[in-house]
Amino acid sequence: MNNPASLATNDTRRGSLACVGMGMTLGSHLTPLARSHIEQADVVFAGLSDGIVELWLQRMHPDVRSLQPYYREGKSRLQTYREWVELMMAEVRAGKRVCGVFYGHPGIFAWSPHKAIEAARAEGFQAHMEPGVSAEDCLYADLGIDPGRFGCQHFEASQLLFYERRIDPTGYLVLWQVALVGDRSLGRFATGPAYRQLLVDLLVQDYPPEHEVIIYRAATLPIEDPGIRRVALRDLPHVPMSAEETLVLPPAFPLRPNRAMHTRLAELDSMEQAGSIA
Repeated sequence: MNNPASLATNDTRRGSLACVGMGMTLGSHLTPLARSHIEQADVVFAGLSDGIVELWLQRMHPDVRSLQPYYREGKSRLQTYREWVELMMAEVRAGKRVCGVFYGHPGIFAWSPHKAIEAARAEGFQAHMEPGVSAEDCLYADLGIDPGRFGCQHFEASQLLFYERRIDPTGYLVLWQVALVGDRSLGRFATGPAYRQLLVDLLVQDYPPEHEVIIYRAATLPIEDPGIRRVALRDLPHVPMSAEETLVLPPAFPLRPNRAMHTRLAELDSMEQAGSIA
């Protein structure tokens, strides 16, 4: 005779979770596999801040639940993200196929998808992350940057203030969420010029104050152009910025050859040609 508790457990574990990326530009970036996860789900959770995008998503699925109402000024974003995880997991535990849809790539600057997938797998459910076209991908294309040419560092702007990090001004530096820089409460939607001045004070230790920086925003609608503004680093505190904008610092100095390493490599090349090393 079957154990009822065992049956209940097996039934519950039919639930699954897929967190997919919507891409940045409405309609044109959604992959066929991400669309398939959305259309085949029992319930879809939308971590999207644009009502137009949510309406477009509702054309693909009749049960789309917005996660945006859980945000509130003064409320920690971490608390909101934990609530998102619990909302998705409640439906997974109920045996449903759940799909979470997020801007860009669901694993880039997105805490909840990682935690939800981690929780689902820990409880024995199937969980999958489907990548999407991210703001980083759009940035490289729109600004004509090849990160392999000079190298590229990425930091969340507040993390750069809170911790001692090493900046290499001979490569590209990309700073995310500059509009929120210095927010220790995780409950604000923006910080002001004085906070950006602290960021500039840190950056001018490695860059000239007149160094040209780029404020970038990826296009989210097909009729839009990407936002690209160029300003001097010293002027950054006085330039309004939105949460969707990213700061790019191009290389300020040329690459410097590592003479000692070149010498060692030349020695190895000579030994290899002589057949003395494998």
